Amino acid sequence: MIAERWVRGLVGGVIVLGAVAGCDVPPPPEAAPGPTAPTRAAGPGRAAKPSAPAGAPRTASREPCPAGGVRLREGGGDAAMGLRVAGVELVNCGAEPYVLEGYPEIRLLDKDGAPVEVAVGTGTNGVTTAVPSVEASPQRMSLRPGGEASTTLVWRNTVTDVTVPAVEGWEVEIVPRPGAPRVRLRLTQPIDLGNTGKLGFGPWIERGTR
Repeated sequence: MIAERWVRGLVGGVIVLGAVAGCDVPPPPEAAPGPTAPTRAAGPGRAAKPSAPAGAPRTASREPCPAGGVRLREGGGDAAMGLRVAGVELVNCGAEPYVLEGYPEIRLLDKDGAPVEVAVGTGTNGVTTAVPSVEASPQRMSLRPGGEASTTLVWRNTVTDVTVPAVEGWEVEIVPRPGAPRVRLRLTQPIDLGNTGKLGFGPWIERGTR
């Protein structure tokens, strides 16, 4: 009984003491203010979009379409015993159909954007044989907006003369059709020609028809 009265008295004293002390305790501080940079209000009927993280890469679909209405991208490739085969894809990023017929005009550039000395020719150009996409017959096609076509490049990475420096192309410059603006593609892997000095390429082939 004495223990119970002692506990009740202690609890009551703590409650009273807390109530009295609470009169002198200042209110808790307000939350820290958020960033002071101005934000653009969403227009009527439009939800605000979260901003992208700083330095986030832009996707290809959001890049502006080049003046000619098409863009280039690297396609698949293969390398065996020094023979190289690589694709360059063309995408119609414009709003109108894009007509292709025959072969593109191709030029190789080095890391500094200077032309590479190489004999560029249609077909296998004496590099090899039996590459169907390179030896295909040219066909006329009309790419709808978003449609794709590709051309295939073939070369050898061979050093036939140790006194001649090996050559690498790091950029492809293409005229898709006669009179069209030139389009450039920076490569992630070089066209390593050794010192063979030859590059062959095939006609435009509509994607999905191979």
